[in-house]
Amino acid sequence: MSGAPPLRRALWALRRPFALAAALGVALNLLLLTPTLYLLQVYDRVLAGQSELTLLAVSLLALVSLALLAGAEGLRSRVLVRIGLAMDQDLSPQVFEATFWQQAGPSGTDTRRPFDDLLQLRQFLTGPGILALFDAPWSPLYLAVLWLLHPLLGVLGLVFVGAQALLAGLGHHRGLAPAQAASTSAAQAARFLDGKLRNAALVEAMGMVGGLRGRWAALQARAAAHRTAAQAQAQQIAAWSKWLRYCQQSLGLAAAALLVIDGQLTPGAMIATNLLLTRALAPVDQFVSGWRGFIAARAAFARLQALLAVPLPPLSGLATPPRRAALTLAGASAGLPGQARLLLQPLSLSLAAGTVLVVQGPSGSGKSTLARLMLGLWPAAAGTVLFGDRPLAAWDATALGAQRGYLPQEVDLMDGSVAENIARHGRLDAERVLEAARSAGLHDLILKFAKGYDTPVGDAGEALSGGQRQRIGLARALYGDPALVVLDEPDAHLDEHGELALRQAVVAMQARGSTVVLITHNPALASLADRRLVLAEGAVVSDQALPSAAT
Repeated sequence: MSGAPPLRRALWALRRPFALAAALGVALNLLLLTPTLYLLQVYDRVLAGQSELTLLAVSLLALVSLALLAGAEGLRSRVLVRIGLAMDQDLSPQVFEATFWQQAGPSGTDTRRPFDDLLQLRQFLTGPGILALFDAPWSPLYLAVLWLLHPLLGVLGLVFVGAQALLAGLGHHRGLAPAQAASTSAAQAARFLDGKLRNAALVEAMGMVGGLRGRWAALQARAAAHRTAAQAQAQQIAAWSKWLRYCQQSLGLAAAALLVIDGQLTPGAMIATNLLLTRALAPVDQFVSGWRGFIAARAAFARLQALLAVPLPPLSGLATPPRRAALTLAGASAGLPGQARLLLQPLSLSLAAGTVLVVQGPSGSGKSTLARLMLGLWPAAAGTVLFGDRPLAAWDATALGAQRGYLPQEVDLMDGSVAENIARHGRLDAERVLEAARSAGLHDLILKFAKGYDTPVGDAGEALSGGQRQRIGLARALYGDPALVVLDEPDAHLDEHGELALRQAVVAMQARGSTVVLITHNPALASLADRRLVLAEGAVVSDQALPSAAT
């Protein structure tokens, strides 16, 4: 399975625990014959022979068998729990990395959906859904026992099993589209609400609640309609399934009673017939009642397989990038997946170590796209991006990440302390944290906080002002003296002291040999550059070396 997709490999690695669960299913289904055999013995032997000793013997055997049944069932439950834990330990890190990688890329992804899919798949594979698959092969055994009691009972069992199987297939065929539509529309409504709640202050301040409520209500109404249609379909199938079970119990007992009247069956076999029919139909009945879970698990499997099929750059094990090197774009372009239009036209550019490049252009000209392309966040649609003499993907991703600094337009800090955010939530190196804070002109400001560097920033930096978040984000980008620093509108929330600290940081980085990319129209910042690139509609309008850089 070495060449198989990651999800299939993960499931294949669990084949032995699944085989053990299946073997326990064999024991369970054999032991489930205990009540049937016990009834046969009591009605046909004990009552006929009036033997208390026989009753005691068969009762003890039945108790031992039922104890073994309980033990096997408990053991199978523990095995399935361990399978779920192993799946989570194996797949969760992969889903975590793949989600972050694709969220950072041009297509993005629903950040919650992959983990919901993993939970859905795990619950199906370790719950009633998989038990129905384990028990399904044993329906023929119960049908065979019915046939041995009398061929008429075997035929009757086949008819009911076939009817339930047909009902399960019909439910799957007719319920697939409504269930998928309900899932998709519910996810859309949830994403819409999550996005607006993240901007609750803006929405409330500008009186946007009413309009957004209407759009959310429309999404909710559509989700509710799809959910109602899916539930109605499921309930209709469940009602027919229940009707079949009632018919099976009544007609099975009637057919057995008829055979008893004709002398072709014993009273004990008549009682056992009902139990055997119920057991034969149980797996199919589980499929009927759990078909929505099966559909959801299959859809989750497909989405996870597609997510994990996208190759990720190895986090370690590749060559370590040089401490300082040129950044080269060789005919590199970028665009959204599935769209022919390029956001950034093919571009060739080489930045030697220590270069300060300023990128300018109107809104929508491709400046931020270029920044993400340089950092390897967006894969090149054509051409390649090199750091030194190798493409970005050829370097050890962890080591390369430590040599890059990025300050996006929207600065999002993560829950934790100021120091943890500056240190990129890695191992805290106090000297490096202080150095980065001083480079960003932030040290004195941090000392004014109640807890200094241990001050919590809150979720997404909500405890700080926009300027404070901007400067902490700058310090984070400068942490560890990175070789490449990309700053996208870095002066957006800065006062004059913050802007002065930013200019000093750029000069210091250039002096240390770092490559700095500034996306800004601020003349004071642009004056620090020794090269200027102007974009318009994704194409290069101007690429020129500046006569001199400010010092």
